[in-house]
Amino acid sequence: MELVKLNDENSFDPTPKLKSSPVPIFFVSFDERDNNCFHCGEKYTRTFIYGQKYCKKCLSYCLNNMTDINIHLDVYVRNRTKVPQNIQEFCLIILSFKQIFGYYQLFDNTYNDFVVFECEKYCKLCGKLLYQKRDHKFTTKFKYCSSCYLISIGCIESTLNKKFISIVYLPWWENTTTCYCNEKLVFTSNCQKYCENCFTFFIGCRYCLTTNIIFGITNQSQCKKCKRVSTIILDSKKIIGVNSGNSVLDDFLVNIRSYQLEIAKFANNVKNIDKYLIPSEIYYDPFRDNFKKQLMRYIPYSQFTNVNKIAEGGFSIVYQATWSDGSINNAYDIWTKEEDKVVILKRFKNSQCAKKYFMSELMTNYHCYYRHRSKRYSRYGIIKTYGFTKDPNLDDYILVIKYASEGDLYKYLQKEFTEINWKKKLEILYYITYG
Repeated sequence: MELVKLNDENSFDPTPKLKSSPVPIFFVSFDERDNNCFHCGEKYTRTFIYGQKYCKKCLSYCLNNMTDINIHLDVYVRNRTKVPQNIQEFCLIILSFKQIFGYYQLFDNTYNDFVVFECEKYCKLCGKLLYQKRDHKFTTKFKYCSSCYLISIGCIESTLNKKFISIVYLPWWENTTTCYCNEKLVFTSNCQKYCENCFTFFIGCRYCLTTNIIFGITNQSQCKKCKRVSTIILDSKKIIGVNSGNSVLDDFLVNIRSYQLEIAKFANNVKNIDKYLIPSEIYYDPFRDNFKKQLMRYIPYSQFTNVNKIAEGGFSIVYQATWSDGSINNAYDIWTKEEDKVVILKRFKNSQCAKKYFMSELMTNYHCYYRHRSKRYSRYGIIKTYGFTKDPNLDDYILVIKYASEGDLYKYLQKEFTEINWKKKLEILYYITYG
């Protein structure tokens, strides 16, 4: 499969065998967790294969406004020769909606792997033979015809720092609720959502059932099929995590959220596609494996209370504080709300030290942490730096670091040395020598 690279080209069509719907498609949600239709409130029905949720009432509205359903929707049915007389009959034969990604589930005992194999053996849109051999592991994976579903990559200027950011144009409806960095997505409309950690935006088109994935902050998104432009909904207060007011620091925060390498790997996977593409293999799994989790951010100083000095060295002063508006789940490196979390604030003594050491230590902590994360037992080897804040009274930038309840290594060894076995001692030495 040839990957299409776009900037402002308007000739590309992600689903060339289908036409855009004449009316908005409301029968499917952008949130896979929904059990009731977001548009009319009716309870969702599931397809017999993949268990995709859809609303009968809103589907009926679409069918009544479409001259031919096969022109606008890629629907797999169990009896293609029988013409349904009403929406109830039509829903009884729907196996799956190909434009909506799904996971293998059978919601009727009359269906099995053989039925799925026979149903998807040929592409419904172009008739191409996709595969001949029946295999359970292969049959149960959601697949797309590489001739009828085309992926492309483009770029757009970020409204945050005027640099170019990447866009992946997917030819299907992406109704996931979790970002590739494992953070829960924030829904801003029935076709828009974004990640507060890595600022990846998912913008769906309800006329084409396609999705644009934008890896950064911008103000508009255009569907490559119908050319409709959507204004991206984002509360300006939500971008405080990458908007400290210092251009150098903000560039650092934006750059660590750049995914050029991951997108390049994804593009290479797409190029190697032959007859069909399997999203879980070329898209979902690689992105989730490679995306950076628990990224540093700017934290307003107002979120810290009970700030008390606990130590002082030659270049810096260390404080213990309570972080009232956020923390992380260290088991999975996911940002989660946890009020009144104890953290460490590290402030350099004077402006000269701050200029010399602050940025260097911030970058070093970031790179060391992510280098360690790729190794076994990685997250236990280095103290996590959540990000930084700024004291409005002293005008100093301050590192925000995870609180070590056992103290530093010296105190830990003083207290526990007789109880530490040689395996643990060697492990500590390994972490020291590694970084």
